[in-house]
Amino acid sequence: MSKLTSMADAIKHYVPDGSSVALSLALEPLIPFAAGHEIIRQRRQNLTLIGPISDILFDQLIGAGCVVKISAAWVGNVSEGLAHCYRRAAEKSIPHSITIEEYSNFTIGLALLAGSLGSPYIPTRSLLGSDLPRQNPSLRIEPSPIDGTPLLLVPAIRPDVAIVQVQRSDEDGNAHLWGSVGISEEAWLAARDVIVVAEEIVPRAVILSDPNRVAGPSYKVRAVVHEPWGAHPSAVQGYYNRDHQFYHEYHVQTRTLEGFQQWLD
Repeated sequence: MSKLTSMADAIKHYVPDGSSVALSLALEPLIPFAAGHEIIRQRRQNLTLIGPISDILFDQLIGAGCVVKISAAWVGNVSEGLAHCYRRAAEKSIPHSITIEEYSNFTIGLALLAGSLGSPYIPTRSLLGSDLPRQNPSLRIEPSPIDGTPLLLVPAIRPDVAIVQVQRSDEDGNAHLWGSVGISEEAWLAARDVIVVAEEIVPRAVILSDPNRVAGPSYKVRAVVHEPWGAHPSAVQGYYNRDHQFYHEYHVQTRTLEGFQQWLD
């Protein structure tokens, strides 16, 4: 059976209120803005957002009141600075307070990798000596069982759903992904459900012609959405470049709460 569906139906069925959602997984490119905007339109509530550098999509979802918790390395506007809605929520509880669980890009990747492997945690020495373990109590420092030296234990994260933007997919969710992919594959494997958002829908033969580009197993995919320009204003390698002016205008307009509301409307 084809898994091809509309964005509205994919979000309706697989991103309920209270979900933990991994998205913006390739850092600056391949950000599923169309999916995030549909989440806003459906007025989803109490979401936990999981990701590395989120650029402005997390900011939009926070400003729209959809988010209760962030598990991420950074929330901002990469070319402009910290994101205004995120700062208003963190500093002034506008539109409401959010819980912030801080990671580095590397350790959020380790957390999803642990989830993908079925491991309770992955040990590392990254972040030792930094303030992040104090900011995020789920990151535990324990002595190594081998030599007694300090280790940081990064617990597994298993999102309810990962929304993965790709260049192309067949109707069953066998998808090609290339360029800078960040931690898209780790999130795909760690999540319970996957929504694939594709620039193109292609025959299975096209996917089979280049198996090295396959993003993950199709049996985890619940929905495939054909959404050309679905990552705009971020870039999709081979399809379109980053729209720098969009980011600049968003940053200027959302500096005030009234400006963000006008943008949201």
